[in-house]
Amino acid sequence: MPDYHDDLRLAHVLADTADAHTMSRYKALDLKVDTKPDMTPVSEADKAAEELIRTSLRRARPRDAVLGEEYGSEGAGPRRWVIDPIDGTKNYVRGVPVWATLIALMAPGESGHRPVVGLVSAPALGRRWWAALGAGAYTGRSLSSATRLQVSQVAKVSDASFAYSSLSGWEEQGRLAGFLDLTRDCWRTRGYGDFWPYMMVAEGSVDMCAEPELSLWDMAANDIIVREAGGEFTGLDGVRGPGGGNAAASNGLLHSELLGYLNPR
Repeated sequence: MPDYHDDLRLAHVLADTADAHTMSRYKALDLKVDTKPDMTPVSEADKAAEELIRTSLRRARPRDAVLGEEYGSEGAGPRRWVIDPIDGTKNYVRGVPVWATLIALMAPGESGHRPVVGLVSAPALGRRWWAALGAGAYTGRSLSSATRLQVSQVAKVSDASFAYSSLSGWEEQGRLAGFLDLTRDCWRTRGYGDFWPYMMVAEGSVDMCAEPELSLWDMAANDIIVREAGGEFTGLDGVRGPGGGNAAASNGLLHSELLGYLNPR
């Protein structure tokens, strides 16, 4: 198995650079915010953070391709860095501290491209999570000061905590009835949203989470962190990986039941 330690170290350097900028503009009174064609907000900090990461990657990994939320695809190498400069922009522009920079490296494998490195950095929360293929998942301040992540061992939906982002997407896809059944049957539900529920699944503080509509940059880093913590990450169709346009993550023990609830019956 390839060793991705150098790539993981680079991901930390990229995140440090992004964090310094995003925190410098967080809650700034003159922060400029525009509306994208899909009617979602984008701030000057989103764009600048992605530009900083791309510039660093051009120097450090010139042969690798890059895909980012704000500036699309660049390069044609077999390895591809996938970037969400600020996951949770709506929180960012309103001063809510739940937002993060997501950085992943995808590389070709037996079943196509898969995430092999993932890092999620939430500087306003003072938290960072990361993983590399075959090396486990961790949280901490740095590579040298970290705690290994492990998903929970909850095996019953009635004992489980379920996290989600909103109700609207489930209704639009005809999945609302099953979603509501799940919220009634599980022990606890909370609408944390964005990257955070996936990190809590990896930590074992939440047992399962799902979102009905996502892009690759929303999922790639979360995917490997959850899997390296011992959990399961699939699309709602049950196919492993972050390529399905939606996501379901769990401790693994509850995954089949989670998918059963969220698919039309």
